[in-house]
Amino acid sequence: MTAWTEMAMVGRIARAHGRHGHVILDLATDFPDERFQPGAELVVERNGARRTLTIEAVRFHQGRPIVRFAGVASMNDAEALAGLEVRVPREALAALPPGVFYRHDLVGCVVETRAGKKIGVVTAVEGTLGGSRLVVSTERSARAGRVSTEALIPLAAEICVEIDPAAKRIVIAPPEGLLDLNA
Repeated sequence: MTAWTEMAMVGRIARAHGRHGHVILDLATDFPDERFQPGAELVVERNGARRTLTIEAVRFHQGRPIVRFAGVASMNDAEALAGLEVRVPREALAALPPGVFYRHDLVGCVVETRAGKKIGVVTAVEGTLGGSRLVVSTERSARAGRVSTEALIPLAAEICVEIDPAAKRIVIAPPEGLLDLNA
């Protein structure tokens, strides 16, 4: 079985919807119409115990899927799922065109400037397709030693000038003052 950390998150169960076991999902995929179809299997995990959920029915409301899973028949059953991430094996992901990346491919990449100055390591990608940003774990010197902080770097072509997930490397050309904002 694929390790949980090796699976791709495609959403999070936000809350129950109605009395008959439906849930509303917060999306973490750019392909919701393809991903959330009757018969699709999604995996959730709580306290190390995994469960595969099969979609029985789905409809979209204001861009979010409202899903009924097999075996989830009541509001109480649905509420028990609230907050859980839904994931799929990475092999189940659609192939992307060149220059387009899945968020999980960017996590773990070292971020550095064109001059080779290491900024830190990507720990997450936040935001939407139209306005994403890299969350970069950084270290800086302080009087008491090293201090860990986070830097937020817009995921924009004019800033992230080279992205190589295979080499786990992102080269940035930050505009003046961007890195100072994060200090």
